[in-house]
Amino acid sequence: MSDAMRKDAADRMPDGRMVLCGCNAYEKKYFFNPAFSAMPDYVKEELHIISVLFTEEAGGVFLILFEEDGTVSIETQAAEEDILYDEITAGLLVKEIQRNRQEMFEQLQLFYRVFILKEDIAVE
Repeated sequence: MSDAMRKDAADRMPDGRMVLCGCNAYEKKYFFNPAFSAMPDYVKEELHIISVLFTEEAGGVFLILFEEDGTVSIETQAAEEDILYDEITAGLLVKEIQRNRQEMFEQLQLFYRVFILKEDIAVE
């Protein structure tokens, strides 16, 4: 598993982002950050499915992260020697995930802002 996927739940990556979940095709492992255990089980299951299906299709390492401002982002990476990893397929899959799961990502962003950043998002 990549260093990003081994971070302690309270730790952030050096660039300030926090990993929500990820999947590593090389080690056949899925990671879900325990800092987000309060999320509903159906959301955790959906994230698991998205991550595993991505790595089955494109290979490499797939991460869903929160930027410092709470924005959800997706990152993929591959080992240099991985000749089967297709950056074009990976890019298309990321765009498809973002398009098809836009509402879920908006809800994840709200969850992060409320429970991690402790923002007051009271409706006026």
